[in-house]
Amino acid sequence: MAGNVNPTVRRRRLGQELRRLREDRGMTAEEVADRLLVSQSKISRLENGRRSISPRDVRDLCGVYEVEDRRLVDSLMQMAKESRQQGWWHAFAELSPTYSVYIGLEADASSLRVYEPQVVPGLMQTPAYASAVISGALPEVGEDEVASRVQVRMRRQQRVWDDRQPLRLWAVVDEAALRRQVGGRATMIDQLGRLMECSRLPHVTLQVMPFTAGAHPGVNGQYTILEFPEATDSTVIYLEGGTSDLYLEKPHDVQHYSVMYEHLRAQALSPEESRTLIAKITEEYGS
Repeated sequence: MAGNVNPTVRRRRLGQELRRLREDRGMTAEEVADRLLVSQSKISRLENGRRSISPRDVRDLCGVYEVEDRRLVDSLMQMAKESRQQGWWHAFAELSPTYSVYIGLEADASSLRVYEPQVVPGLMQTPAYASAVISGALPEVGEDEVASRVQVRMRRQQRVWDDRQPLRLWAVVDEAALRRQVGGRATMIDQLGRLMECSRLPHVTLQVMPFTAGAHPGVNGQYTILEFPEATDSTVIYLEGGTSDLYLEKPHDVQHYSVMYEHLRAQALSPEESRTLIAKITEEYGS
């Protein structure tokens, strides 16, 4: 494994390899769980990379799958050791374990396609706007936790502004997100200015879905499509929930959301038209 591959992605790749071995043996996750006296959900979490994989887990699974190639077993066990290393985001894992999983995937993604109906996408938020959004969404958390979450969000944004290996970002943002006054007029003026800056980066495309578009494929809510540089890494659809998140990787799910995103891009304003609308809304906040 390449040294610069983050632990979350290592877990995904290892999980995919373990799933392949199980399927080659013609076994179901339930059958494997029965053999190892563990829950079926544990096997599923190991295979989809949502649970840390220990070398012992790998050894036990390879035993069930009757893997005779010792070099393969040793390689998979080494992958398990590497997958347990920690990325920068693990310092904030206590804020939300599921959020930590997402950040790990985002850190290794080569491109993101985002649809956001309610607020400005996190990768484009100013600190003041982010603080106001987090405080509003999580009214029971203290100031220290809000500050930590803002810190994580700002750290994630470094890839957007990285000239050497920038994250390719395509965002469709509903007009409602631009008109919802978060943090006051001054905060919104600064936030819309940041959107304009981001929209001019060569690797960023920003489109606004205007109210005049009416009903469209994104009315069911926010989602993100993550794509990775390695051809063997499957595309991931991320759906953020209030208490738990959902990750979809099956081909028909990826196809469904990808087609929906194409419709969103087609119905949204062009990037230039979007900047014109953002400038108009900015003037309204300043009047």
